[in-house]
Amino acid sequence: MPKQVNGTKSCLADGNGISSHLGEEVESFLSDTGPLHSFDDLTKVNPVTTATVLKCLHARYAIDVFYTNAGCSLVAVNPFWPIPSLYSQELMRDYHAAPHPQELKPHIFAVAEETYRNVKSQILPVNQSIIVSGESGAGKTWTSRCLMKFYATVASSSSAPQGSVDVERIEKRVLDSNPVMEAFGNACTLRNSNSSRFGKYIQLQLNSSQHLTSASIQTFLLEKTRVAYQAPEERNFHIFYQIAKGATQEERLAWNLPEGSTFSWLPNPKKALEEDCFEVTREAMFHLGIDCPMQNNIFKILAGLLHLGNLQFSEADDESQPCQVEDYTKDSAGTASRLLKVPIEDLLEALRIRTITAGKQQQVFKKPCSGAECGTRRDCLAKVIYANVFDWLVSVINGSIYADSSVWSNFIGLLDVYGFESFPENHLEQLCINYANEKLQQHFVAHFLKAQQEEYAAEGLEWSFINYQDNQTCLEVIEGSPISIFSLMNEECRLNRASNASQFQTRIEVALSNNQCISRDKFSKKPNFIIAHYAGSVCYQVEGMVEKNKDPVPPELVLLLQQSQDPLLQKLFPASATSQKTNPNDLKTQTKPVVVTVVSKFKVLCQLEACGIVETISISAAGFPIRISFRSFVERYKVLKKSRKPTSGAAQNGNGRSLHLGNGWTPTQDDEDTFQSTVQDLLQELCPNTPPLRPAEKKSCEAAVYCGKTKVFMTHSMLEVLEARRARALSERAFCIQCCWWRFKRRKQAKQGQAATTIQSAVRTWLARRRFQKLREAATVVKRAWRKWKARMDTLAAEELDDIEGKPLVSGGAIPSSWARSESEKPGPPRAIIQFWPLGLVLSSAPVTLGGFQRNLTFLACLQVLRDSHHCKAETKMLEGGITSVRALPQGSVKFHCKKSPLLYADTRPHSHACPRTGFNQILLDSHKLLTA
Repeated sequence: MPKQVNGTKSCLADGNGISSHLGEEVESFLSDTGPLHSFDDLTKVNPVTTATVLKCLHARYAIDVFYTNAGCSLVAVNPFWPIPSLYSQELMRDYHAAPHPQELKPHIFAVAEETYRNVKSQILPVNQSIIVSGESGAGKTWTSRCLMKFYATVASSSSAPQGSVDVERIEKRVLDSNPVMEAFGNACTLRNSNSSRFGKYIQLQLNSSQHLTSASIQTFLLEKTRVAYQAPEERNFHIFYQIAKGATQEERLAWNLPEGSTFSWLPNPKKALEEDCFEVTREAMFHLGIDCPMQNNIFKILAGLLHLGNLQFSEADDESQPCQVEDYTKDSAGTASRLLKVPIEDLLEALRIRTITAGKQQQVFKKPCSGAECGTRRDCLAKVIYANVFDWLVSVINGSIYADSSVWSNFIGLLDVYGFESFPENHLEQLCINYANEKLQQHFVAHFLKAQQEEYAAEGLEWSFINYQDNQTCLEVIEGSPISIFSLMNEECRLNRASNASQFQTRIEVALSNNQCISRDKFSKKPNFIIAHYAGSVCYQVEGMVEKNKDPVPPELVLLLQQSQDPLLQKLFPASATSQKTNPNDLKTQTKPVVVTVVSKFKVLCQLEACGIVETISISAAGFPIRISFRSFVERYKVLKKSRKPTSGAAQNGNGRSLHLGNGWTPTQDDEDTFQSTVQDLLQELCPNTPPLRPAEKKSCEAAVYCGKTKVFMTHSMLEVLEARRARALSERAFCIQCCWWRFKRRKQAKQGQAATTIQSAVRTWLARRRFQKLREAATVVKRAWRKWKARMDTLAAEELDDIEGKPLVSGGAIPSSWARSESEKPGPPRAIIQFWPLGLVLSSAPVTLGGFQRNLTFLACLQVLRDSHHCKAETKMLEGGITSVRALPQGSVKFHCKKSPLLYADTRPHSHACPRTGFNQILLDSHKLLTA
C-alpha cells in the first residue's frame, strides 16, 4: 500500500471540478475504480485529496452506499428516494446490540450508538453533542429525525409512566415534537420539499441509568418573513396547506375556508407533498397535551392570517385621508377580524393610520399611511402573530417533555441548523442563515482542525501542521468590531431616517475595502455586495435589508392584539407584556461535539472543500482522536494494574514519591510527573509489545498510544483494547466477588442448617418426652381404671359364685323344661353352687357356639395353666350333661381328678351354710352326684 501522506488540498481549475494538474499518484488512484467502493473510511484513501475523496464517495453512491466515515465525522449523501430498510427497527437493534458498532458498516446509527456508549461509560467529557450540518436539501432534517428515533428507542425506560393514563411516555412525546415542529417551521423550497426554516437544538436528558427522562428544545432564526413572502416556486409553511387540505366541512365553515378558495399567501396549493398530512399533526399535538379546543383555536388564528393576506389597499386621492380597502378584499378583512376576534374598525385603523407622539407634552398625532406602508404593517401583523404562536408551541412542547435538573445527570445534544443557502436573490434572511453556518464552521475549525494540532504540539508530539481553510476573515466582515456589515446596519437603524440602498452599499464598500472577503457585482444595477463564505460566494441584495433589520412592531398593532377577545391571543399579548423577551432555556455547553456532515448532490465538490472534509480526514488519519488526562486515565484503568506484594509497604517511584499499588492503587500526589510515570508503567504492563512514546523521544506518530505531558493520546483501536481489558477485569472481579459472596452465603446457609438441626432435635426431644409423659400418665390412668374395674368385677364374680346355687345336669340330653319347673317348685336342699371363681372365669370365657369335641378342646386350652402346674389332671368325655353356671352353659361333661386344689381359698367357706363340705371339693362332690344319679 502506498505511503500515507498528510495531503495538501489540490487546486481545482477546470469546469468539471477536477484539476488537470494532478500528480501521477492521484491519477493512478483515480484510474483504479475497482476497490473505491470498499473504502468505508476516507482515512484509508491514499493520497487524501479532494478529487480522491470525491471519487470514493461517487463509487459508493453508485452501489447505493450512502454513508462513509471520515475520521471522527460521518459523511452522508442524500439518496433522494425513500429507503425504509436503511432505517428499520431491526437495523437499529443490530447497531445497538453490536459489541463494536465501528466494525459494522458506516451508518448514522453507529454515530448515535457511539455517543450513547460514551455517556454510558462516563468517559470525560461525558455529555455528548451531534452537529448536523450541510447544504440546504442535504437531508439534515431526516438525519435529526433518525437520531431522535434511535435515542428514543435505545434509551427508553421499561417502567410505565407515572400519573394519569392519558400522559404518554416521554419517548413518544419527544418523537411527537418532530411533526409539530416541522409543520409549523418547515416549508417547501427550490431545493428541498421539507426544508427547515428555523434552527433548533434538542437536548435529550438521561438519568444515571442512561434512560431518557426528559428533553428540551431551543429554537432560533425562525424565517417568519415566509408567512407574508414566498419566493417563486416556493411555498409557505406546511401548516397552512394542511389546514386548507385536511380540514373537515364543519371546520371549513367555521374558518371560512371553502373548497377551491385562493389566498395570496398560499402559493402552489395543488402541489401534493407527503408533509401535507393534517391528521398526523393533530394527533402529535394531542399527545403533547394540546387538546382539540386549543388546536381549533390555533388553526382559526392561522386561517385568519390567510384571510389577512388577501387584504389589499389603494392610494387615496387626498393624502390626508387613509388608504382605501379594495372592494374585492373587504370580505377578507371582515373574516380576518372575526377569526382574530378584533373589531374590524380597529383592525383597519391600526393598518392604515400611524400614531405619532411628539413634543414635551407628548402630543399624539395620527398620520395616514401610504399603500406600501399599509402592506408592510399588514405583513408585520401576520409575522408577529405567527412568531408568537410558534414560540408558544415550543414552550408547550418543552413543558410536556421537561423534567427537573435533579432527575437527569447527562445529556446528548442534537444541533440541526439551517443549510447554507445561495439563491438568485438573497436578502437579510439568507445572510443570517449563512452567518449561522459560518459560526458553526468556525467552531468546527477552532475545535477540531486548529485546536487538535496545537494540542499535539503543546504535548510534545512531533507534528507537521496541516493547512486548512480558516473563515475568521469572513466572520470579521459580518460581525467584526468596530466595523462590519452588522454594525453598519445597526447604525443605519439607529439614525431613524429613510434608508437609501445605494448609500448603504457605498458605506459598506468604503468601510470594508481592505477585506478580501467582500466585493460587489458591478454588472448588476441593484445595490448589492458579495461575501466569500466558506461554502462559496453569495451575492446579497441591499434593498430592504435595513427595514428588515429594524423589524419594528408598531404600537398600534400590539395594542390591537392586546384588545383581542381570543383567549390564545390574550395569552400571547398580555396587557402588561414588555417588548423585551428573555430566553428561558438555560442549556449547558458542550465541549466535545461529534460532527455529522451531510453532503447533497448540489455542488458536492464545493461542499467537500468548504466543510473541511479533506483536512478532517488528514488530521484524523495522522492524529489521535482520543485524549484523556493522566488523572482520568489512572482513575479509569487502575483496575488493570496487577496486584503486587509490596516489599516495604509501598513502592517508590523514580522521584522518591510513594504509590500504593494493587487493586486500590491511587497516587497520593497530584504531581504530573508522578501521574506520567504511573501511566507509563501501566501502559508498559498492558501493552508490552507496543511501548508508548514519551515527549522526549523523537519518533513518528505511528504508535497506537502516546503519552504527552499531561494527557494520554490514543487511537480508537487502542481505546477498544483498553475498554475490552477493563471490561474483562471488571468481569473477573465481579466473578470473584460473586464467588466470595456465594461461599459466604453457602457457609452461612450451612451454619443456619446446623443450627436449625440442633433446634429441631431439641424440639423433637422435648415433644417426644412430653408425649411419653402424657402417654405414661394416660397408661397410669387406664391401669388404675382397669384395676378398679377388675377389682369390682372380681368382687361381683365372687358374689355371684357364692350366692348362686349349682344346677344339676341331666344325662342323655337336655333337661326338659317341665322337669325343671317341677324340680324348682319342689322344696329341698339348696342347689349346688360353684364357689370356685377362677374356674367360673374359665367356663365363662369359653365360646358357647362350639359343641362336642371342639368345645372340650377349648376347655383344655383354658385349663393349660392347671395342666402345666401338675396340680390337676383333666379328662374329657363326650357327655351330654354338663355344669350349669351363671356365666356359661357347657354342653359336655368335664371330669377333673385333682390331687389337691391349686387354688387359694379353695377350702374356704365364704358364706355360713348348713353344708358339710365347702369350696371346690363340695362342687366336685355335687357334680359327681349329679352325674351318677
